[in-house]
Order: sequence, then C-alpha cells, then structure tokens
Amino acid sequence: MHSLTVSSPNPSLIGVFHNNCCNNPRYLARIQIPLLNLVDFKPSASLLAVSCRNYSKNEVSGKRNRFYSRNSASQEQEARISQEEEEDIGSGSSSSPSTSFLSLLCPLLKLFSAEDPSGPRNYLLEEVTSSLSTLARFPWGSRSLSDGLDDQQKVDPQLHLQLFEFEACPFCRRVREAITELDLSVEIFPCPKGSVRHRAMVRRLGGREQFPFLVDPNTGTSIYESSDIVKYLFQQYGGKRNPSFGLLESTLLTGWMPTLLRAGRGMTLWKNSTKELPPAKLELFSYENNPYARIVREALCELELPYVLQSVGNGSKRAKLLYEMSGSEEVPYLVDHNTGMEIREYKKILSYLFQTYSSATT
Repeated sequence: MHSLTVSSPNPSLIGVFHNNCCNNPRYLARIQIPLLNLVDFKPSASLLAVSCRNYSKNEVSGKRNRFYSRNSASQEQEARISQEEEEDIGSGSSSSPSTSFLSLLCPLLKLFSAEDPSGPRNYLLEEVTSSLSTLARFPWGSRSLSDGLDDQQKVDPQLHLQLFEFEACPFCRRVREAITELDLSVEIFPCPKGSVRHRAMVRRLGGREQFPFLVDPNTGTSIYESSDIVKYLFQQYGGKRNPSFGLLESTLLTGWMPTLLRAGRGMTLWKNSTKELPPAKLELFSYENNPYARIVREALCELELPYVLQSVGNGSKRAKLLYEMSGSEEVPYLVDHNTGMEIREYKKILSYLFQTYSSATT
C-alpha cells in the first residue's frame, strides 16, 4: 500500500466567463428548464493535479456491476472514526469553512424538507427549485466534452468506476459534473446520512466516512477529496487535459445553492426504504445539471439504491443508444433490470421507486 500526491496551487476564479451563444435549439430544449432559455458557455481550462491512494490487489478488486472488499486489522482500526467525522458533510478538507458551514446547515434543512419523500408533492415547487439549482450551476454538468478529444485521447474504462457519494453534497456534485463532461458510465453507491450499507463500505476501504470517495478498478486507485478526484478523472479519461474552466473553483461560490434550494433532498436515508438490496443495479440515463434527473437521483439516494449512471449530456455518445431504447433523448430514463420496467417521466419514476423499494408509502 502506498500513497502518491502531486499537486499545484489552484488559480483564483476569474470573474468573467467566455460565453458563446448557442444557436442550437435542440441543446436548449434538452436543458429542460421551465423558467428560462439559457445560453451555452464554452468552458476553458484550469490547472491539473493528481492525488491518489493505491490499493494492492489483495485489498480491492473490481468487476463490472460488482464491488469486492477484503478487510484487514489496520482497516478495522482506521474505521474507528469520530462522531464528528461521521456528521461531516464530507468532501475536501474537514477544516474547510464551507464544509463546516454546510455541516451546520444540513440539520436546519431537515426542518424545511418534507418528512415523507414518498408522499404527495407540489410538483410545481419541485420543478422551480430544481430549475433554479440548475441555473446556479450552469454551465457545468450539462454537456459532454468528449467531442473535443481525438480518437487517441478518448479512453473508455473497461470496468465501471465506482463513486460513493450523496446527492445533496456540493463536493459530490462537483465530481458528478465532471463525470457528465467526460461522458463516463459510473456505478453510484448512494451514502445518505443514516446509511445501512454503503457508508460502512467506505469506512472499510478508506478508513473514514468522507465523501465523495472514488474507486477505479481499472487502475487500482482509490481517492478522497473532490478536487483530486476531478483532476484524476480528467487526467485519466479526459486526454490529460485540465478540468473545465471554473469547475473546481466555482463549487465554493455556487455549489451549495442546489443543496439549499432543494432543502436537503437527497441527504438522509428514508426510514421506510427497503433494507434488502435488489439483485441487479438499476440503470439511470441522466446528466448532472438536468433539473428533472436531479429529483430522481435524490430519491435513489434517499432509498440508498445503487445504480449505474449513464451520462447523456449534450453531445454524448450514448444519445443514440438512449433514443433507440426510449424513442427520445430526454432524461431522466430509468431501467430496472429486476422488474423489466423502463420509465422516462420523472413523476412516474418517483412513484415507481417508492412503491417498489419502500415498505410503507402513502
């Protein structure tokens, strides 16, 4: 077991983005924000660094749609983390002022969020708050940047990357935005507060509950720290280019806004969620900044259901596959291999998830 860290100072965020008005109405339609039509930004780049922890083969091994871990005495010792770390919203440094602020904010958000996520919803309010969240994080996480790579630079991982995260965490959101831009297919292991399975896996593998946590079985690499994960992903699967302009720096400015606007949705395990794992992972076609897909991901997190995230940002190579499956390129689109169900509309997906994977619904 060894550690490798290569880092460089982060540049300050430049206050003016180079924007390019999008003349493609198809792209504007796919953003699906009921409030406004937005322009398309052309992101630039920022500096690159890689920080990773490599595990030997006798500790971590990965196969598609499976995650295997082998415990050790040292890992059990590391797993004795403090209650403060357990309550940390978790990503970058636990001493970060923004992280401390969010740790205090999350309990307050619970007071405003509905106690029963399976109950009736005000869908207009749902769409407005999720759309405002999309505006706050535009342009990141809406489009695939793979078209800017030549064939030699494009690297499709043979095995699914595995991301342990929870929807409400702004630092996890930063990683998911990078996943959309790199057009990756990733296994998502939701880790809501009150988790009955996935947080324990992170403790065994990394020694502490800190999110996001990425495992790449293709390289034997496991990484904490959202900024390091993003840089690693662009280095490994983005043609060694730098992360999109402002992606890393903007999280501290607007990354928390979806968490606030959505009143902590996708943060806490729903008490009536089914405790047994379904035999096969669900499959979700989505892109990070889609307001309707966000609502579905929140439900998957509150039910702690692992799933394969198929990124379908604008320009994605999976758009054709999605069209062939559903007759449309609209997201979200859910496939449940356990029941054979395929559902497109987010309201129907919500109803299906809570009826199928919740023991008590209204």
